[in-house]
Amino acid sequence: MELKEVESAIEGILFAAGEPVGVERLCMTLEIDRETADAVCQRLSDQYSYERRGIRLVKLENCYQLCSAPEYADYIRKAFESRKPARLSQPALEVLAIIAYYQPTTKAYVDQIRGVDSSYTVGLLTERELIEECGRLAVPGRPILYRTTQNFLRSFGLGSLEELPDLPNASAEDEQLTLDMQENITRLQEAEEKKRLQEEAGEWEEPITDEELEAAARELAEQEEAGGEEPSAPQTPETEE
Repeated sequence: MELKEVESAIEGILFAAGEPVGVERLCMTLEIDRETADAVCQRLSDQYSYERRGIRLVKLENCYQLCSAPEYADYIRKAFESRKPARLSQPALEVLAIIAYYQPTTKAYVDQIRGVDSSYTVGLLTERELIEECGRLAVPGRPILYRTTQNFLRSFGLGSLEELPDLPNASAEDEQLTLDMQENITRLQEAEEKKRLQEEAGEWEEPITDEELEAAARELAEQEEAGGEEPSAPQTPETEE
């Protein structure tokens, strides 16, 4: 396939997709290498900008997407009679910034930094597809982890998270809080992996819970009052095979 043909094929794929397309998919579809795909996409992007076309080709991490040129946004809204999207409120920007810089993170961590409950704002940002769920933290309660989306990058004109500006006036306390959370996540992930390996080897035993210890203590107290027999040891729950 000639280079011009590759260029036209990529243009057609991105136009038909209407959403970000991974560069690896382009390579696999057109049977080209990564270097060629990136070079062709960069050439298309430069061409659209130089000729002041109504479309732009943007790179979002490892994906490419065609979108309308921002300078023609007013005409596009007028053509489709659509209202200008509502601006994000200050609380929404705060929550989005925390998740962007400290992702993946939980709502509880966001609440801890802001000092207020962020449930509504997190839900709003999720509805607008600026953030998304990306798993659960391996702690009791299994809180949801959140991260930013490709829509976030596109909305703020970023190619990747590496282009985020440095945090202004980040205090030593904030940095230590981040380090502590990262250490806790690493420790919990290691504990979760150890548990998984023990379960596979049939060596895992569920730890005795606080409720079981309290029940054993009550049994001991009752038997001491009654002068009864020696109490039996608390039974460890059977694990599922």
